[in-house]
Amino acid sequence: MKTQNPLVQALRLAQGKPLNSPMLSAMWCALFSAMFITFLAAAILAPAKAWAQAWPAKPVKVVVNFPPGGAADQIARAISLPLQEALGQPVVVENRGGANGNVGGEVVAKSAADGYTLLMSSGGMVSVNPHIYTKMAFDPTKDLTPVASAARVLVFLVSRPEVPGANIKDFMAHVKANPGRLSYGSAGNGSSPHLAGEMFKSQAQLFAVHVPYRGAAPALQDLLAGQIDYYFDPGIGLNQVRAGKLRLLAVGSPKRSPLFPEVPTLDESGLKGFDADTVFGFYAPSGTPAPVVERLNREINRILGTPALRDRIAALGGEALPLTPAQFGAKAMEDSKRFGAIIKERNITGD
Repeated sequence: MKTQNPLVQALRLAQGKPLNSPMLSAMWCALFSAMFITFLAAAILAPAKAWAQAWPAKPVKVVVNFPPGGAADQIARAISLPLQEALGQPVVVENRGGANGNVGGEVVAKSAADGYTLLMSSGGMVSVNPHIYTKMAFDPTKDLTPVASAARVLVFLVSRPEVPGANIKDFMAHVKANPGRLSYGSAGNGSSPHLAGEMFKSQAQLFAVHVPYRGAAPALQDLLAGQIDYYFDPGIGLNQVRAGKLRLLAVGSPKRSPLFPEVPTLDESGLKGFDADTVFGFYAPSGTPAPVVERLNREINRILGTPALRDRIAALGGEALPLTPAQFGAKAMEDSKRFGAIIKERNITGD
């Protein structure tokens, strides 16, 4: 049987006439279906792409879910200036502390998913809070989307110089010999300094009284004032160490800090596997357009690669950590498993 010219077949199809060949009929149906799907996808994606190209058209707000002066606050402010230069719009930092980051987290989770409200948080809001709070007004894994990691933040075990124990082993011996007579501060129940303190008590088999604060900065102030005896510092007290006002005993990280290469890790000091590092970073409300998230991730990662930002984070004893949104989210889930174990063991609650 002679097959008609495909152009003739196309003309018949356009005129609503039946095709002579079943094979060609199926072929043209498939072709037009593919064209329709392509057109539909373009129609859906085009507005989002155009909207993202116009973003940002007004100032961007970064909510820090801890009080001023802490590591999250300092990192957010260090990144905000170069970020606003890259975006061409002001980037405004606003502190909304409380409930180990839940207050600020809820503000952002319930904000419009338009790219104009971001969250800077320690990793604890995602990896710790769901373990310690029986009720949360939002689900950080569902209501927030990872945008960009900023830094791996180490914790440093520091004490008042008056407390006996000039090195970590002597200090542990002193605390162990005086159960309940020493106190340590933290940035709040479930914060990384708190978890580090509980890991320390568990592995060293000693007891000290926990005093929670609304942020790391108030805890540091009370340590300097002699109200508490030691705490795990997320880097904001290192200048006080250099000034001789605090004694640095050990690093709660798997590796030594380049700033203090002579100071041992707790792992080296007999507490095997001790790791209280956390990753701080930016989040956005779930549903924020992917092109906006990608733009923010690209700009923040570029900023983290600059010497100025690397040095600023290093001054806190941390390490700039550019990751993709997927890598950042996976790291939070990994930390959730790690911290969930000590939370369960020590029966830590935030309520």
